[in-house]
Amino acid sequence: MNAFRRIDLPSPNHGPRADGARVELLILHYTGMPTAAHALDRLRDPAAQVSAHYTVDEDGTIYAHVDEDRRAWHAGRSSWRGAEDVNSRSIGVEIVNPGHEFGYRPFPPVQMAAVAELCRGIVERHAIAPADVLGHSDVAPARKEDPGELFDWPGLAAQGIGLWPTPSQADDGPFTDAEVATLLERYGYDPAEPLALLAFQRHFHPDCLSGAANAETVRRLRALLRLTGR
Repeated sequence: MNAFRRIDLPSPNHGPRADGARVELLILHYTGMPTAAHALDRLRDPAAQVSAHYTVDEDGTIYAHVDEDRRAWHAGRSSWRGAEDVNSRSIGVEIVNPGHEFGYRPFPPVQMAAVAELCRGIVERHAIAPADVLGHSDVAPARKEDPGELFDWPGLAAQGIGLWPTPSQADDGPFTDAEVATLLERYGYDPAEPLALLAFQRHFHPDCLSGAANAETVRRLRALLRLTGR
């Protein structure tokens, strides 16, 4: 039984998934607008040509916009593991938060609990691998920074949704910028994106948003690759 209220607010902004495309990614966003009402209006505005499958409000209310078998328009120009058209391969979830432009703030515990419940069902229905639960900034580093460094990725990973690195001595050692670029590409980031390392830090090393390689960031990257076998 679902613990959180769900409300249908259909969006007209969707289309068919590309031929043969199956859902293999879960992309999490923040709404980045002043209020939930602004975001919900935009996600259902035909002129905006944007949408997501779901929106999770700060009180835990879940709004359903697009059926999961349809291609919602949430990721824009993006790529992961060498493939573009992320929209055809993903489910998109918007999470109400004003974002960096309008007063970025922590995500309330009740909201994160609702996100976890919703995402748990999504990853089970579509057999999405933990390493393919991503932020918008992971698939579009040059354009996006959401859901950002305040998002509780470790809490989700503890519930089996996504991954969180736990480095060991096996992940220590010297590194070069060339090696870091190769490791990022192996994990799934676009090697042509100059901000890929910053996107990685925003997701997996939020205490360090330098965009430059350092020992702890590289330890976490190596730990994730060890976990995934990539």
